[in-house]
Amino acid sequence: MMKTLKRIGLGILVVGTAVLLAACRSDYEFIGTVPAEIQPAPDFTLTGVDGPVSLSDFGGKYVFVYFGYTFCPDICPDTLSKLARVRRQLSAEEADQVQVIMISVDPDRDTPELLAEYVAHFDDSFVGLTGTKEEIDEAGIPYYLFYEKHDGTVASGYLIDHSSRAFLIDKNGNARLSYSFDTTSDGILSDVEWLLDHE
Repeated sequence: MMKTLKRIGLGILVVGTAVLLAACRSDYEFIGTVPAEIQPAPDFTLTGVDGPVSLSDFGGKYVFVYFGYTFCPDICPDTLSKLARVRRQLSAEEADQVQVIMISVDPDRDTPELLAEYVAHFDDSFVGLTGTKEEIDEAGIPYYLFYEKHDGTVASGYLIDHSSRAFLIDKNGNARLSYSFDTTSDGILSDVEWLLDHE
């Protein structure tokens, strides 16, 4: 009888703990914007320094997709610096599960070689991709990509206004979160750590 009660008690404890853990998980509020419906991110293939690169090449990882360009004076370097800081604050094993991709909105100037050199200044694991304008536009549709060329100074040649959100694709290939430019690296890190711990 006592053994039976112990087994029942242990069962209640296990179930109770599971319920408590589930409740704790659901209590977390993401810093990033959660889409109304979580859906798979469409695959794309663009050109990197070593040839074609697809989003699906990084299956099983958390992938940040960001649109920018190497001549960008402020928003792009600030965003890439934040994402690099996030990876540095993770353990080596965790950082290996996080990939950052920058897709150029300036294919006329951003060659694969220039992009690779540029993103490596922030983190040597970062990947820079380019393509034709049509390829970039198609890849950007799910991310509500906007960009427009404007005349700049003699030194810059021209500037490009562009959407500035960074998008996080989860390890299952779902478009999971997005981050506005003013989101801090600590906020992004909090979300990434939660996902790594709970999924």
